[in-house]
Amino acid sequence: MKTKSNKKKNHVPIRMNALFLSVFFLFSVLVLRLGYIQIVKGEEYKRTAYLTENVTTKLDAPRGKMFDANYRVVVDNEPVFSITYTRTREADAVKRHEIAKKLAELIEKDSEELTERDKKDYFIFLNEEEVKKRISTSENENTPPEELYDLMLEKVTQKDIDSLTVQQLEVLAIKSEMDRGYTLSPQRIKIGATKEEIALISEHLPELEGVDIKPDAERSYPFEESFRDIFGQVKQIPKSKMDYYTSRGNDRNDMVGTSFLEEQYESVLRGTKTKIKYVTDKVGNPVGDPVEEDGARGSDLVLTVDMELQQEVETVIEEKLKEAIRGKYAYDNKELKNAYVVMMDPNTGEILSMAGKEYNRKTGKFSDIPFGNIYHSYAMGSTVKGATVLTGLHEGVIDRNTIINDAPLKFGDGRQLKSHANMGPVDAVKALEGSSNVFMWHIAMRLSGYDYSNKRFNEHNVREAFEILRNSYSQFGLGVPTGIDLPSEATGYNTGMSNELFQAMFFSIGQFDTYTPMQLAQYVSTIANGGLRMQPHLLKEIREPSVDPNKLGKLQYRFEPNVINKIEMSPSDIEVVQKGFYEVMHGSNGTAAWIFKNKDYNPAGKTGTAEVDKETGLVNKTLIGYAPYENPEVAFAVVVPDIREGYTNNEIAEGVLDAYFSMKKEGVPTNPESKQTNEEKESR
Repeated sequence: MKTKSNKKKNHVPIRMNALFLSVFFLFSVLVLRLGYIQIVKGEEYKRTAYLTENVTTKLDAPRGKMFDANYRVVVDNEPVFSITYTRTREADAVKRHEIAKKLAELIEKDSEELTERDKKDYFIFLNEEEVKKRISTSENENTPPEELYDLMLEKVTQKDIDSLTVQQLEVLAIKSEMDRGYTLSPQRIKIGATKEEIALISEHLPELEGVDIKPDAERSYPFEESFRDIFGQVKQIPKSKMDYYTSRGNDRNDMVGTSFLEEQYESVLRGTKTKIKYVTDKVGNPVGDPVEEDGARGSDLVLTVDMELQQEVETVIEEKLKEAIRGKYAYDNKELKNAYVVMMDPNTGEILSMAGKEYNRKTGKFSDIPFGNIYHSYAMGSTVKGATVLTGLHEGVIDRNTIINDAPLKFGDGRQLKSHANMGPVDAVKALEGSSNVFMWHIAMRLSGYDYSNKRFNEHNVREAFEILRNSYSQFGLGVPTGIDLPSEATGYNTGMSNELFQAMFFSIGQFDTYTPMQLAQYVSTIANGGLRMQPHLLKEIREPSVDPNKLGKLQYRFEPNVINKIEMSPSDIEVVQKGFYEVMHGSNGTAAWIFKNKDYNPAGKTGTAEVDKETGLVNKTLIGYAPYENPEVAFAVVVPDIREGYTNNEIAEGVLDAYFSMKKEGVPTNPESKQTNEEKESR
């Protein structure tokens, strides 16, 4: 027994030694392998590591939606498929051109946006040697190398450009999009590919290196063309604005808002991009599969415009324009083609409706031109007389009791000026009611220091009168930016100064400078609310994107009413003009009383007629106003340019006011705002 026990003990050290020897051998192999990698192969692996690169590209996320004042979707994102091209570093211009030629056979691509420079570049690309031969030896020798290509561009003629075929232009349009993209960054070639195009591309993908089909989003408009121009467009960054956007951190192939609200609120509507991370080899080709980080949709805009009211206003404009064009007033209105309406909350500056219509006599159809309210300006005529009266009251050349005899004015040079009718003695209220030109002319004459006894005036004083009137008008928003939240609004045409007293007199009745319909709306709103010039705005709220399409996202921002300035005139002076505006629509001599005096919404306002062409009889017909008179909730401006005669301005105003107050009585659609959180309720 003892011998057997000793034998068992002797086996244990042998086994332990064998185990230790095995472990030692394995560690030795590992150390040798590490040494080989670090010492023998170290430099090679180090060089290989340096030749790889981490590259991150980005894809646009869906943009934020837009809602109207009643939280109905007016701009949405429609799922579509886009044809994209991802360029590698090996894909030179020749290779991209070959792919573009293949794509042109499979998809339709619009070439209308190609510039003359694009076409010249392409002609040189196709005929480089031929163009070089057109450069003389002396030109070649005397032209610096960096300017040689510019010289080649000069050698490309219009005939060369015209020689490019439709098919070649389509190839160029595709190649231009391919050239815009960064390396490894998918570049859209066509947004919204058809089913047939998707099928053809899918079939030929193996021979279209870098081409792919990706899910995308395209703007859709549930209310079709209504107000669509003001919503704006989304396109790839225009070449003319490339430096601007890239300096702000955008990529060259980004989709951005290029006009109106899309452009104005680009930073809000734009979402967080999807990031795609690549590892590339020494020649820039991807190694392995990319890693993708999801982006997020942009924030949503809630607008001040009520789309139901907007469509009613558009219908009214069309109907009344059509009647006037077809000879309702027995006048030949062959030049008449458009009209504009702005409706605004005078207390907050919210734009309730902004519409414009233009009639095409060839097609017999109307097109929407709401942008004309901020970009087109006209002589507005007597609608500015409210500002003239307030200027006279403020400067002390008249008071509320001043009586002026409205009779023809006779001057030493034989001129005679008069109102549309001789009204006899009138005060400021009656002058506004009957639209007395003579009363306004006397204000301008007194501001000019006119010597009534000798019928003389000082030219220097006339220029001072211009300055006083123009500075006063600007307090109401006439001739200056209104501040509306749209890019690059017009401010009208400043005709300058004159030493002629007659010019100052015509300035005082709205027949010198020009103004936009939006400026008129801001001006009458200032009078309606008692002297505060409110910033007009289309943005009501900004909301976080909601996952549930039936609910609004959390409130991020609400536009608070912004007072740009308070006019210098006293409340008692403003009341004089308000009373005059009331009499325009209710008084026995009111120029618009015949159509408005029995309206239960109790409006006030001022008509205007500005002479455009004395020989042809063309005038601009305007009307501004607000309602109700005691507690105004809506102000408006109507402008009908290039009409001969008639009451189209009054009829449009009646139609849009009737629509507004009728809709108010009927109520509004169910408001999703009723589901707001307690936190949002308190923020109000």
